[in-house]
Amino acid sequence: MKRGQIIELQIQDMEFPSKGISYVDDKKVYVKNTLKGQKVKVKIIKNKREYAEGKLIDIIERSPLEAEFVCPHFEKCGGCLRQNVPYEIQLQIKSELVKKLLDEAGIEDYEFLGIKPSPNMYGYRNKMEYSFGDEIKGGEMTLGMHQRGKFYSIITVNQCKLVEDDFNVILDATLNYFKDKNIPAYNNKTHEGYLRHLVVRKGIKTGEILISLVTSTQLSLDLSEFVAKLKTLDLDGEIKGILHIFNDKLADAVQADKIEILWGQDYFYEEILGLKFKISPFSFFQTNSLGAEVLYNTALEFIESADDKTIFDLYCGTGTIGQIAAKKAKKVIGIEIVKEAVDAANENAKMNGLNNCEFIAGDVLEKINELKDRPDIIILDPPRAGVNPKALEKILKYKAKEIIYISCNPKTLAENLKQVKKAGYKVEKVVCVDMFPHTAHVESVVLIKRKHS
Repeated sequence: MKRGQIIELQIQDMEFPSKGISYVDDKKVYVKNTLKGQKVKVKIIKNKREYAEGKLIDIIERSPLEAEFVCPHFEKCGGCLRQNVPYEIQLQIKSELVKKLLDEAGIEDYEFLGIKPSPNMYGYRNKMEYSFGDEIKGGEMTLGMHQRGKFYSIITVNQCKLVEDDFNVILDATLNYFKDKNIPAYNNKTHEGYLRHLVVRKGIKTGEILISLVTSTQLSLDLSEFVAKLKTLDLDGEIKGILHIFNDKLADAVQADKIEILWGQDYFYEEILGLKFKISPFSFFQTNSLGAEVLYNTALEFIESADDKTIFDLYCGTGTIGQIAAKKAKKVIGIEIVKEAVDAANENAKMNGLNNCEFIAGDVLEKINELKDRPDIIILDPPRAGVNPKALEKILKYKAKEIIYISCNPKTLAENLKQVKKAGYKVEKVVCVDMFPHTAHVESVVLIKRKHS
C-alpha cells in the first residue's frame, strides 16, 4: 500500500464508534463510516508501520446487515450513519463494541446487562443546530446539516426523521424567508456573510419551542417580519420564544457575543420523571427526553439506597440526575463548569421544591477541594473527554462506597475505569442505553463499588 493509492477492501470487523476494519498483508486498515460485510473502494490517506487508514470513496457491495432506509436525506446527510441498519442490529452493534472496549481495557468479572433501546426510534431529538450554507459552491442557499465527508457542503434536511415535524416546518419557513429576501449566508472560509445557524429546541413532554437565529453583525436587519412569519406557522407545539444570537467568532460553532429576545422569553420547560426543568439557549440537556428517563432510571436502579445519603453529582449540567436522586437523598451537591447550567440547576431545584440540593459553578478538579461534606455516593456524568485523571484521583480519595458513572464515550470510560480499578474499586455492572438511534453514539451506565470499607 502507498499513500494516495485507491484499493478495494472487504470490511471484516468494526471498532467504536464507526470504524470498519480490513486487512492488507496482515496490516489493519481502518475506514470510517463503514459496516462489517461491506466491500468498499477507499483511498489510502495514512500508512504507518502498525496500521493504515483509508478514506471511503464508494460502497461496491452492501453488507448483509443493511436494509432499506426511510429518510430521503440519508445518503448525503452526516447526521445519521446507520439508518440503513435494522434497529435491533444497531443495538447489537453498539452493545458489542462497548463490551469489546471494556474487555480490552482489562475490566473483568463484571455483569454486562446489554443495551436498553430508545423509547422512540424516530422523532426523538429535542434539539437541532442547523447551519446555513450551500450544497455546491456558489449554489442556492441551504439550511441543515453538513454533507457526509464534506465540511463546507450543507444539505437542507427539511424531511429529517430524527425530529418531530415541527422542526422541519420551522426550518423550511426560515430558509424560504431569507432566500426570498436574498440575505446571504455566512461563509466559513471568507468569514463574510450574515446567516450562520438556526437552533430549534422543543420540550417533547411540554411541546414548548425555543427558536434561536444565529447571525454575524455584518448586516443590521429588522427581523420583525421573520418573527411574524414564525408565529403564524401551523405547529403541534407552541413557540415560547424567538431569539437573535449575535456571533462574530471565527469558529463554526453556536456561540454568543450577545443575545436579543425578538419575541417571548429566552427559555422553555421540559419534564423528566415528574420534575420540571427550565432550559435556556445554552443549557446542556439530554437531546432525547424520553431516552433520558430510561438513562436516569437505570442509574437510580444501580443505587442500592439513596435514603439519608449524601450524593456528589459531578459534571452535573443542569442537575437533572442530581435532582431526581434528591427526592430520596439527604443532600446532593453538584459541580458543573458552565455557570449558566448551574444557575439553571439551582433555579430548577427551587422550582421543584428541593431544598436539599446545592449546585456549584467551576471545574471539578478545583471545586472538589472546597467541599466540606463527604459523599456516600458519587455520580459522574462527564463530557465526551471523560474525567480528567487528576480530578478522578481526587474523586477516588473520598473512598465513596458507590460510584455511578454515566458515560457518552465508552473509549474515555474504559480509560477512566482502569484508574478506578487501581484505586481499589470494582466494576459490578454495565448497561448501555441507546439515546441516539441511527447514529454510532451510545450511553453507558456503570455501577462501581469500593472493594473494602
